Amino acid sequence: MLNWICSANLRRSLNFIAIAFAGLMSLVPHNAHALPSYARQTGLPCQTCHTIAFGPALTPYGQTFKLNAYAWGSAENSFPPIAAMQVSSFTNTQKGQDGGAAPHFASNDNVAADQTSLFYGGRIAGPVGAFVQVTYDGVAQRLAWDNLDIRFAKSLKVAGKPVVYGLSLNNNPTVQDLWNSTPAWSFPYESSPLAPTPAAAPAIEGAFATQVGGLTAYTMIDDLLYLEGGAYRELPHRLQSQLGVGPSGETTIKGFSPYWRAALQHQLGSVYASVGTFGMAAHVRPGGDDSMGEDHLTDFGFDSTAQWQLNKANALNANLTFVHENQKLPASFALGASANTFNTLNSMRFNAAYVWRQTISASIGSFDIHGSNDSGLYAPGAISGSASGSPNSRGLIYQLEYVPFGKFNSYLKPWVNVRLGLQYTAYSRFNGDGDNYDGNGRNAGDNNTLYFFVWLAG
Repeated sequence: MLNWICSANLRRSLNFIAIAFAGLMSLVPHNAHALPSYARQTGLPCQTCHTIAFGPALTPYGQTFKLNAYAWGSAENSFPPIAAMQVSSFTNTQKGQDGGAAPHFASNDNVAADQTSLFYGGRIAGPVGAFVQVTYDGVAQRLAWDNLDIRFAKSLKVAGKPVVYGLSLNNNPTVQDLWNSTPAWSFPYESSPLAPTPAAAPAIEGAFATQVGGLTAYTMIDDLLYLEGGAYRELPHRLQSQLGVGPSGETTIKGFSPYWRAALQHQLGSVYASVGTFGMAAHVRPGGDDSMGEDHLTDFGFDSTAQWQLNKANALNANLTFVHENQKLPASFALGASANTFNTLNSMRFNAAYVWRQTISASIGSFDIHGSNDSGLYAPGAISGSASGSPNSRGLIYQLEYVPFGKFNSYLKPWVNVRLGLQYTAYSRFNGDGDNYDGNGRNAGDNNTLYFFVWLAG
């Protein structure tokens, strides 16, 4: 690592980052603000709903706003609930990737326009609201629908206790969730699309995102107990293609896949905490091929969160998630895609952050993925493969962020927000080993990644 830190490539990277930070900070007024459509609808600054005055991490108020279908707020505003987002970045890995980090990109030290998104965010009518995102992926160079969560919610009293109940129509299991401990909105909220990533992850951690449609019913009882249940179904491939997803070769769900969620939350003085469970079961066709039947994946997740408001401006936040996946793989085995008929896979993630004046955040996160060896699922291959057939990967993520806007007295409120982030990911194990994990001489540490991003919303 010392050699990398002293390398000319990294010195150039740090110079670029320092210049970018200095330039952007010099343009920032001291009384700043933002988050577009939700802020305009409620008349509240972004810091009311987000832990660092910029999404996606939610405060208890932000969770309640989402629970109530994004429909709260009566601020006078003639502008429709439309918003936009753009993320640009610089990525440096400890060792370059032969052939380029992606088509049209160099092997290392890449500047990219990661994504540009357009949103509908806010009330549709009465108790119905939405979070709808369409994204142009600047790395893959394609336009597609992204996150979708259309909600209906109502509240009433039962035996003198407040009850909120509702429905969510969405396209990604956990995208409708209120907590940042479940996969769709978990830390890190932004990561490099040009760096190698571990080969294995439980299906609920994004395998079906945007290729399914789901309807779930939920309730929050006495601001204490949250319950949710529903099911997901594969969208027709023609529709996926029209939405920009490109379904060719994807693992597809057969029939309906049940989804469940339960959580307890409590606010005690300045400390908020939650603990919960979630999961999904799916019959799937590996690679879309049903000639040998189906595999069966069952994910069981457990999560907890804590937010400690140290004073009006500073806070500590933490999230913990564990997912266990049972994989019954008769179809994959018959097709030669798996060496075993049964595997398990586990994913554990933790992150903690100190937030100063809802402006600067210092975070650390850890991840540990481990499970059954399978030379079919985790085959050898340069950079992305596993010489041992193991899915095991682990490491740490360090992140520093600066959010100048999103406050009560911010400039141009509520039209502009920006997030500047510097992230470093360090691997101690990657796809099974620390040294020569791919059988081609690449080490886990060669994938260590320095990532600087500028995230704009308006």
